[in-house]
Amino acid sequence: MLLYTIYQILEVITNVFVMLIIVQFIIGLLLAFNVINTSNQFIVAIYQSINSLLEPVLAPIRRVMPSTGAIDFSPLVLLIGLQVVMIILWNVITATA
Repeated sequence: MLLYTIYQILEVITNVFVMLIIVQFIIGLLLAFNVINTSNQFIVAIYQSINSLLEPVLAPIRRVMPSTGAIDFSPLVLLIGLQVVMIILWNVITATA
């Protein structure tokens, strides 16, 4: 029962990370294509806040990955890694139950 509770907590944290990555991606695209002006301080503050939350997690991935130019694949690697970890944890929990 304790393992299932820990899994649920990790699932919520994973879902928060997924949402933050999606919002960061969308705001980044809107800023890159000038749909939203960089003079809009509210959006820039949200974008910088999300970046400061995700940077400690994405920085180690960026250091390991090869440089791909303008495209940053580290959020995709993080999403895939989180999903793999959640699948492994679920299989461990169901195998012990």
